[in-house]
Amino acid sequence: MAFKALFMAHAPDADPERDHCILETEKYKLYVTLVKGQGQALEVCRKLVKEEGIEAIMLCPGFTHKDIAEILEVVGPNVAITVARGDGPSSKISMEAMKKAGWF
Repeated sequence: MAFKALFMAHAPDADPERDHCILETEKYKLYVTLVKGQGQALEVCRKLVKEEGIEAIMLCPGFTHKDIAEILEVVGPNVAITVARGDGPSSKISMEAMKKAGWF
């Protein structure tokens, strides 16, 4: 049985019904989904935990502490939640790249 995890990130033009994929080996099944906002994030988490048995959720830096708390309420205490956070210089580099791509 494989370890099942979800990586979720924000994108301003995301549609989780379209913008998702699964990468897997015998031991690891990684679901990747892009969402536009918190409402979509909550729905994706609720659905994948219930239907696919997701055991861990990894979030992009755009998720706030409040967002994480809401996700925890939806998935319950038996699902691990982590957030990818960069240092100051890395965050600045990412922000500039996102501006160039038209995110803001």
